[in-house]
Amino acid sequence: MEALLLGVGLLLGAYVLVYYNLVKAPPCRGLASLRGRTAVVTGANSGIGKMTALELARRGARVVLACRSRERGEAAAFDLRQESGNNEVIFMALDLASLASVRAFATAFLSSEPRLDILIHNAGISSCGRTREPFNLLLRVNHIGPFLLTHLLLPRLKTSAPSRVVVVSSAAHRRGRLDFTRLDRPVVGWRQELRAYADSKLANVLFARELATQLEGTGVTCYAAHPGPVNSELFLRHVPGWLRPLLRPLAWLVLRAPRGGAQTPLYCALQEGIEPLSGRYFANCHVEEVPPAARDDRAAHRLWEASRKLAGLGPGEDAESDEDSQPEDPGTPSSPSSPHPEEPTASELYPSPQSSTDWSTVTRRIPVKAELEPQAC
Repeated sequence: MEALLLGVGLLLGAYVLVYYNLVKAPPCRGLASLRGRTAVVTGANSGIGKMTALELARRGARVVLACRSRERGEAAAFDLRQESGNNEVIFMALDLASLASVRAFATAFLSSEPRLDILIHNAGISSCGRTREPFNLLLRVNHIGPFLLTHLLLPRLKTSAPSRVVVVSSAAHRRGRLDFTRLDRPVVGWRQELRAYADSKLANVLFARELATQLEGTGVTCYAAHPGPVNSELFLRHVPGWLRPLLRPLAWLVLRAPRGGAQTPLYCALQEGIEPLSGRYFANCHVEEVPPAARDDRAAHRLWEASRKLAGLGPGEDAESDEDSQPEDPGTPSSPSSPHPEEPTASELYPSPQSSTDWSTVTRRIPVKAELEPQAC
């Protein structure tokens, strides 16, 4: 009996250590009030995105929930208005798998909203599910869609400066290895999905890094944020139904609640004094070093140029001209399973190696950021 009690005590002690060191998230205590400011949060109908939007609404911001499902998005907006007491929470349709939908969202937003102070790219997928597309759906939703949306909304971010862009990434970026010859190839099978997910998270980190270089001196800063291990819909969305009842109790014990997962994205969006750390990667409300592949400036710039092509941006198209551009299909955004014939294919984007750009000529590099210690969150 004594041995049993000792074993239980040791297990409880070990769990407490794991909980307070790995599971429990430090709270963000950034700006007290956001009245007069506007924020866009993608994928805000549930999980981390919904908790992020709730905190922004509680602080008085006008919050746009950019979600694919109108039914779930409007229901989430209603819930957040009720819970926050802030009536400035609205839904706008956005399907990141469709470039036409991204352009339609940007056109609608720019025509109706005079400000954009915070843009949080939270939406993402971890698997293609049963969907089969002629492109890399994981890269499209997790990186290319957010890349295009940021590009289209940059004029409004600049006029509202100081403003911020937060890209929700993951520690999975450490396993990513971008292959620019196969960047947009379709993903088939769970092994390819795991690789493609890690690659898309690496793309998030490199995107934030290059965006910081592109926006230096504009008053717009950007950050990649790791929410930590979170018990959200993303975790169980593609798990077989028979396995979910077994995993739910385990997830509840060892994973953060969505509210905890929202703390680092909120920190990057709100914390004062981190502007010199624009382009960096944050976890647990602190800046964190990344592996060499995630701080490769040449790869970051190469990804930027490849992303412009995959997003359908022409060589001479800049953010200012995009503000007035119209989407090819301003109607109802297409679903992820619909074809996108207007969008470039991998074969069009990646010619033979003999005709590829000589990346050794790229000389622009991200400046060395000051290694200040952010305030404790």
